[in-house]
Amino acid sequence: MTFTAKTCYYFDTPGPANTKDAARFAVERAKELNIKKIVVASSSGETAKVFFDTMKGSGISLVVVTHVMGFSKPGVWEFDARTAEELKKKGVVIVTGTHALSGLERAISRSPKLGGSSRTEVIAEALRRVVAVGLKVAVECVLIAADQGAVRIDEEVIAVGGTATGADTVCVIRPAYTASFFDLQVREIVAMPRDR
Repeated sequence: MTFTAKTCYYFDTPGPANTKDAARFAVERAKELNIKKIVVASSSGETAKVFFDTMKGSGISLVVVTHVMGFSKPGVWEFDARTAEELKKKGVVIVTGTHALSGLERAISRSPKLGGSSRTEVIAEALRRVVAVGLKVAVECVLIAADQGAVRIDEEVIAVGGTATGADTVCVIRPAYTASFFDLQVREIVAMPRDR
C-alpha cells in the first residue's frame, strides 16, 4: 500500500480574515505539486488582489472567477472595473460566467409559479453543508473556468473559495466541464474552516 502525507490547515472560523493565509497555502501547495494555475473566486476584486500579491514571482498563473452581471443588483457587475483593468494588464485572466451550480435552476426554484429546489441546487447545497461553503464555490469556479477555456481539464489546479467574502477554502481539483460534472475530482483539501 502506498500513500502520501500532506498538511491540511483548518481555520477556526470561516470568513475573510483567512484570505491571506489561504493565498499562502494555495501557493505553497501549487509549488509542491508543480501546479501552474490557481483559480480563485472574487466578487469585488479584493480577494483577487490579495492572491495576485501573494503569487508575485511564483511563476503560477491566476484565474479569477467573478459573479455575473446582475448577480446582486440588475445591471451591476460587482467586480471593481479599475481592479479588473489593472489585473488584466498584469496577465491575470478574469472569467465571468453563469453559476454552474445554480444559474437557470435558481430561476425555477425562486419562481412563485414553480417553486421547489432543483437537482443541481441539491448538489450545491450538499457541498456547502456537508463540507464547506468555500468548497462549493471552488468547485463551481473550476467548472466555470473550464467552460470558458481558462483551465484545461487534463491538468490539476488549485481552487479557492470562501464563505460570503474572502477566501477560506483551498483545494486541489482535476477540472471538468459543467456538462461532465461527475468527471471533476476534488483531489485534496488544503485548507478549510473547521467550524461552519
